[in-house]
Amino acid sequence: MTLPLRADAPTATTSGASDHTAFRAALRRAAPALARPLPWIGDERPWAILVSEVMLQQTQVTRVVEPWTLFMERFPTPSSCAEASLAEVLRAWTGLGYNRRAKALHDAARVLRDEYDDAVPREVELLRRLPGVGEYTAAAVACFAYGESIAVLDSNVGRILARALANRTLGRAEARTLATALVPGRSPSAFNQAMLDLGAQFCRASPRCDACPLAGQCRWHRQGGADPALHSAGVSRPQSPFEGSNRQLRGRMLSVLREGPHSRRRIGERLVGVEPGRCDEALDALVHDGLVTQIGQRYSLRE
Repeated sequence: MTLPLRADAPTATTSGASDHTAFRAALRRAAPALARPLPWIGDERPWAILVSEVMLQQTQVTRVVEPWTLFMERFPTPSSCAEASLAEVLRAWTGLGYNRRAKALHDAARVLRDEYDDAVPREVELLRRLPGVGEYTAAAVACFAYGESIAVLDSNVGRILARALANRTLGRAEARTLATALVPGRSPSAFNQAMLDLGAQFCRASPRCDACPLAGQCRWHRQGGADPALHSAGVSRPQSPFEGSNRQLRGRMLSVLREGPHSRRRIGERLVGVEPGRCDEALDALVHDGLVTQIGQRYSLRE
């Protein structure tokens, strides 16, 4: 998408303090209408926030709501998750895909039980040491669980920064600097959530500029030009197609094994239309990743 460039439009530069103030004020006014009814928003349990953020990695929000609710009912604390078998956690993970995240969360729960007295740390540095927790997840947990004044920068927020604040392509480091400067000292969690809501609903890969409540504060909307979000802050890296992928095959294989142990031959028979060689490779990869175990000639979810 390209907006028409006005003849008097100045060369785009990164916005200054006054632009930040105006943008924050406009976002604060729009926040109530942007809010999405997601069950983890406002949940005061840091463990619940950590679970939601791990589930949301590379997964659409709508696919997470029900699994998160069921998972929290089954595993309301880190110790309840840590004391369960990996097989139980993988069964609770049904429908989410990227099952290595379930193992990482299970491993993180054991660290929280054994090293943090069943609590989730608030410091980003400590959160980053947990299995499966990267830069974004650590920042999100610190902010949403503890109110830390820290930028929560995902692909949606990266698009907002490139379009609304800079109207030019931003490198990852520059986007991080701009996001940090934009976060207010007061109510940072509400601000970050509003940014995520805005990005998810309006400043998407195919933006809804005409309906966007922040259009008046958007440099790209005012000045025009090519979409600056493309190739900006790492937001435009496409995810590989799911249909026919190894991810899909691994998920299908785990679904078979959730029913109980099977032989390699029986697993292959259940996966109709998949070449035996691909089945063997996928099964061996699941064993290597610690999601599946082999006992004799039968394979099962790892306990």
